[in-house]
Amino acid sequence: MIRAQNGDSVCNSGVGGVCMMSCKWRDEQHPSFINFISCFLSANSFRLNFVPIAPDFIFNCGGLSLAFIFVINYDCDNPGPIFSRAEKLKSQFAHLYVVITLPTKEQNDSFVHSYFRYGMDIGRPTFIPALDLEMGFEKIVRIAHARGVCKRQDAISKLKAEKERSVQGMDVFLRVVSSIPRLESHDANALIQTIGSIEAIAKASKENILNNTDVSSEKAEMISKFFRDCKVYLSPRIS
Repeated sequence: MIRAQNGDSVCNSGVGGVCMMSCKWRDEQHPSFINFISCFLSANSFRLNFVPIAPDFIFNCGGLSLAFIFVINYDCDNPGPIFSRAEKLKSQFAHLYVVITLPTKEQNDSFVHSYFRYGMDIGRPTFIPALDLEMGFEKIVRIAHARGVCKRQDAISKLKAEKERSVQGMDVFLRVVSSIPRLESHDANALIQTIGSIEAIAKASKENILNNTDVSSEKAEMISKFFRDCKVYLSPRIS
């Protein structure tokens, strides 16, 4: 397995995904670097596809799509195209990052000066400097992985919350239906599985209840009266 520069693999939570690389960007790189990228992605559970896309990379990870511009040759004399491209793509992609390799102090100073000269909004998109190609791509994968993990955890949290609401709703339903005189918990379960909601039960006729459940005729009549006759549903109950 290819390791990150700190000795740890990038993906250690089982979250992988798909990496789409621009065919145009690929053709401009040295084959050895493309091989490094391919191996690095494979070692960290990402599948690599080559496609004609506007950004240099698009990662789909954990249900989230992220776009990346990867600048490997920063030109101090002509930085304009980088910022123009970033401005154009940020309107097309909600999650856009620009990773730039800046190995020299001259390049770094030029980038900082140009960033403000071209009036970039901080964080829109996010620019990320790197010292070399490998570090730059490692940062891309780390960002995609981290955002994917957060997205997945958020989805799991929402599912848990929905499940809790569902359980609470079922509990309320059972308490309401079980409050009907002579009905027991298993009768309430039979009603929700066959008739449905409290509203549907309230509208159901005695015949409908008998045809769809195993409750007795006496209980079916009581259910029908409970939702229609105020003398029944307002009558005192002895528990």
